[in-house]
Amino acid sequence: MDSLTQIVLGAAVGEAVLGKKVGNRVMLWGAVAGTIPDLDVLTRFFLDTVSAIEWHRGFSHSILFSVLFAPVFGWLVFKLNRNQTASFKDWSWLFFWGLFTHPILDAFTTWGTQLFWPFKTRLAFQNIFVIDPLYTIPFLVCLILAMRQKKTSEKRRKYNKLGLLLSTSYLLITLILKGISYQKFTNSLDAQGISYIAIDTRPTPFNTILWTANIDVGDAYLIGNYSFFDSKEIEFTAYPKNHELLGSLKSNENVERLIAISEGWFTITEKEGVLFFNDLRFGLMSLNQDEEKFAFTYQLTEVNNTVNVTEMPKYKTDAKKLFSALLNRIIGN
Repeated sequence: MDSLTQIVLGAAVGEAVLGKKVGNRVMLWGAVAGTIPDLDVLTRFFLDTVSAIEWHRGFSHSILFSVLFAPVFGWLVFKLNRNQTASFKDWSWLFFWGLFTHPILDAFTTWGTQLFWPFKTRLAFQNIFVIDPLYTIPFLVCLILAMRQKKTSEKRRKYNKLGLLLSTSYLLITLILKGISYQKFTNSLDAQGISYIAIDTRPTPFNTILWTANIDVGDAYLIGNYSFFDSKEIEFTAYPKNHELLGSLKSNENVERLIAISEGWFTITEKEGVLFFNDLRFGLMSLNQDEEKFAFTYQLTEVNNTVNVTEMPKYKTDAKKLFSALLNRIIGN
């Protein structure tokens, strides 16, 4: 999830664990704990593109990281707060839950997490977008209300518990919505007589009303969108896989790693003799029917019997126009 959401979750967890003893300061340290796992983004400055992708939401988002580093951070904060009533064990417990709940929440997003690192299994339930106001805003309001109360106040604990309850309940509701949207997609495919090998569904940006699906039909992928306000049949657009364009590059180590990262959901495009690897898991750049560019695209360049992978920058878009198109599609086809 986005940084603000993880800060709010970390602060709320910190309050739940240690708020009665420490007060508002514990929210600050909870927010720090909730932010630490995302510092793995700094690896992009030291690693090649493929390795940085593999490390993102890897070790720092694992149970092992939480267990190993909770006492380390707990000891540091304990030393900085010797005049407080909280013990080293208290601070370690706070950091464990702050570090652990971060990847748990991320597991519900499209990118997912390697919660069981060093095992390569990645949990990605894909039932919430990385930024979802309906999850974050009520949670944040409850946290602010709790912050304004005295540390011994019962209202403080009630506001914080309410925030945790609302956010968790919404997360569970999105799982139900995902199941319903999945059924809508499969019913539409059956009604249109489309046979398919696999289907992958996820919510579109900032909401859980409009869902999108990637459908593997053999030599191509179909992409379609479904809103709970739709009244017409779902329309699907085909995108050829073009995997054969890789040729001998398919056996290259970097390409094999990219394929593993994308879990096989990728297309290859060629422009002026240059190959591009498109990761389908994060969808297209817009909802336009004729959109061809994907959110995550990597240029493949063969140099000295190896393949250099370069992430392509996102092209500039009119944010207002994109939001307008998203809103219009959310309210139905």
